[in-house]
Amino acid sequence: MNETHHWVQANGGHEMAATIAGNVGKSRGGGARTMEITNAPLPGEDSVAEQTWHAWSKWTEGKSRDSGLYYDSVESPPVDLSDPDQLRAGIIAARGDADWLDVEWIVSTIYSGHMPRSRSQRMFLNQLVTAEDQLIAPDEWDACAVDDALQAGDQITLGFDGGRSDDATCLVAVRVRDRLIVPLAVWEKPDGPAGDNWKVDRLAVDGTVRNAMERYDVAAMFADTALWESYVDAWSEDYRDRLVIKASPHSAVGRDMRSGLQELTAANERLVSAVENQQVRHVGQDTPLGKTLRRHVLNARRRINRYGLSFGKPSRESAHKVDAYAATLLADLARHRLIESGKTRPQERSGAVYFF
Repeated sequence: MNETHHWVQANGGHEMAATIAGNVGKSRGGGARTMEITNAPLPGEDSVAEQTWHAWSKWTEGKSRDSGLYYDSVESPPVDLSDPDQLRAGIIAARGDADWLDVEWIVSTIYSGHMPRSRSQRMFLNQLVTAEDQLIAPDEWDACAVDDALQAGDQITLGFDGGRSDDATCLVAVRVRDRLIVPLAVWEKPDGPAGDNWKVDRLAVDGTVRNAMERYDVAAMFADTALWESYVDAWSEDYRDRLVIKASPHSAVGRDMRSGLQELTAANERLVSAVENQQVRHVGQDTPLGKTLRRHVLNARRRINRYGLSFGKPSRESAHKVDAYAATLLADLARHRLIESGKTRPQERSGAVYFF
């Protein structure tokens, strides 16, 4: 299967890949294999190569069964394309043992201006680079990764975005003192037959939220109310007395993402800018949840509205989820509101009563 970054729905690439997979699956004793050779795919194009990358990503996150896929990608580290020395080093790193490739000729091809920068990065550096409308570039997100973790008792804000069957359900924390982003849980529909009739375990979600409330010093929690109204009401009732900042005038926890577009747009612009300037920190890809958060962040696309820059999925029916990014945005907005308010947690009452 050669050049599968060109295999898309429009040219019959998806149908060809499915036919090949079906024939290989019928081989005697499982003796047949496919080998896929490709440049890095264009994110959001939904090529067969991109589908393979997503399948491998979900396996590394522990969200799909091992299908026997072996994935090997030799990529250049981030380099400054305007610096010829850095560019040569990146080409040499990406070519691996293909030493017959003429580095100087490739450099001259990139500098000729005949192809877009992003295509040069995919073709010659094998970098999975941002789509033209991608909200956050991979190298910008990866530059914010740190070796850190939440500790019991840390003051945090929580963001929650819930689904029922198709959309993911995500709980993300942001530590107040240093803006460390930590995904606490992501429930996502499995691929293949395991996803048939799948629904998120609401009791498990409720238990995870309550565990976070007890383990950490939660100063605020902003939860999208859609599809989770009764649970959000329960969380609001049970924890409103300990939350420093309320999510909305009507709920201590509930924050409907279908309203308040201006505030959410400003929060999105603030978070994107913070990533670009490395003013946030996150746990990187050392954990399955860190990998899932990265995938959702990189799936998010730029969406312009009357207030500025917002975000969305690649398309309305796209299987590439962004819910963990939405939960991150809500947690970061809650932290921003807390910082701007200047409020601190009120001291616990002693319980003693004095009479005069």
